[in-house]
Amino acid sequence: MASKKLLNRADALLHKEKGTICKHPGGNLNICLVYPNTYYVGMSNLGFQGVYSMLNSMPGVLCERAFLPGPEDIAEYERTGTGLFALESKRPLRDFDMIAFSCSFENDYPNILQVLKLANIPFLSSERTHGEPLLALGGVIAFSNPEPIADFFDIVFIGEAEGLLPPFIERALRAKGKGELLEDLLGVEGVYLPRNYRIEYLPDGRIAKRVALHGAPERVRRMYAASWREFRMRQEIITPETEFSNMRLIELMRGCPWNCAFCLTGQVYNPPRRKPPEVIRKELAEAAAEGTRLGLIGPSISDYPGIGELLGSEDVEFSITSLRAGERSVKLLPALSKKHRSLSIAAEAGTDRLRKLINKKITEEDILSTSREILERGINLRLYFMTGLPWETDEDALAIPALVKKIRSSCPRGRITLTVSTFVPKPFTPFEWHPMEKPGVVKNRLKLIKNSLKDEKGVSVFHDVPKYAYMQGVFAMGDRRLSGALSRMASGADYRSALKESGLDEGFYIFRKRGPEDILPWDFIEAGISGAALWESYRGLQSLE
Repeated sequence: MASKKLLNRADALLHKEKGTICKHPGGNLNICLVYPNTYYVGMSNLGFQGVYSMLNSMPGVLCERAFLPGPEDIAEYERTGTGLFALESKRPLRDFDMIAFSCSFENDYPNILQVLKLANIPFLSSERTHGEPLLALGGVIAFSNPEPIADFFDIVFIGEAEGLLPPFIERALRAKGKGELLEDLLGVEGVYLPRNYRIEYLPDGRIAKRVALHGAPERVRRMYAASWREFRMRQEIITPETEFSNMRLIELMRGCPWNCAFCLTGQVYNPPRRKPPEVIRKELAEAAAEGTRLGLIGPSISDYPGIGELLGSEDVEFSITSLRAGERSVKLLPALSKKHRSLSIAAEAGTDRLRKLINKKITEEDILSTSREILERGINLRLYFMTGLPWETDEDALAIPALVKKIRSSCPRGRITLTVSTFVPKPFTPFEWHPMEKPGVVKNRLKLIKNSLKDEKGVSVFHDVPKYAYMQGVFAMGDRRLSGALSRMASGADYRSALKESGLDEGFYIFRKRGPEDILPWDFIEAGISGAALWESYRGLQSLE
């Protein structure tokens, strides 16, 4: 019997929601959609919410949700022997036909196994019986590099949900059992079945070749919504228990026109697609009618046509993601200043030289002028930078606090919050070939930045924990051999100990420079850009150094 304490906590979350979908399980394909992080994080994700809405809109399909419990609840699950259950019906995950994970961040990989452990489901797909749920993986991680977790999943969806879910659900509804469904899915575009591939390695640890088995295709093409008309990422549930409290999220655009060399999202979601302003206005009117706060989602909001008019609406309270430094963003500030106490700029690097090398097409003057305009309107400023970038020097790192001081001296109003993260190379970007900077160098540069700003009034400095950036790098660039390390992490080992116990070397994955002769773990994915083109792009950036 499930713990009463856990049941009450689930009911408390449901009680705060508006738009929850509840269906009777009988006669339906029962799917539990899992976000491998907390309820707060998962319900802040429009993609997760959109898939929940899409699945429940399909005849014959029931979709419920589950999340990684917090530490206190995990202890309660373990103490009482309660199997992890779905939020809506409180049914154990083991009772569903399919468990579909939506994963956006590599550092959530260990959480996937924690969820399976709490649900009493074997980790490896090869160890699960036909009577146990089918496990599927989706999200941006699934179509960048799913290989470190491929051995845990029966199905991996390569691409955006709009192009993948309808043909999959059609086959799942007519299949008689897991075996028949997996056979029917063989060769379906965008569907990757990891068990149909064997990976062979060279003595030095590099991949020798991938062998497709049972008639599986050698490569899997990424699927995507070809136009805005196919966008179906609708937020069904409104709740105060998210980053965007009691707010309806609306997707303005997908893909980004700027193609920053370090950005995974900008690469795998291209080409850019925008909803027409008249469609957005209709969604604004609906939000205004229900009295809901509104959040506009897109990688470069200031590049959306007609954004000034949309932001000028008096009917809805807006929240937006970070601004791109430049004249377009400055023109939006009169409207934004009425509704925002803080705004963000992702400057990424401290010098024009380094921004040019990472293809970040903004200048120091763009950053200074936009920051000054924000602060002069009494709005707090959040600045985002990275350290450990390709070809970064200590001088580049010291230029970050120097730039912040220039901004501070330009206007004494408002607070400036500086956040510095560690660069992590990602697949399908020109930097998939580039190694990470060594930990000692990164820690020293973070220290230089903090010390340079410790006496600056009205400035706060935060940075990530480098250890977790390196863990992210290993998972982002890794291969199937990491499944053993992840399994050890589920038993309590930290990631470096888990790698060592699995006979794996952290440096092999993140400190080794790759070349065009290397077979990369994700090379089987056709993502719309070739490895040769990425290599030429990387070499072109390197030549600017």
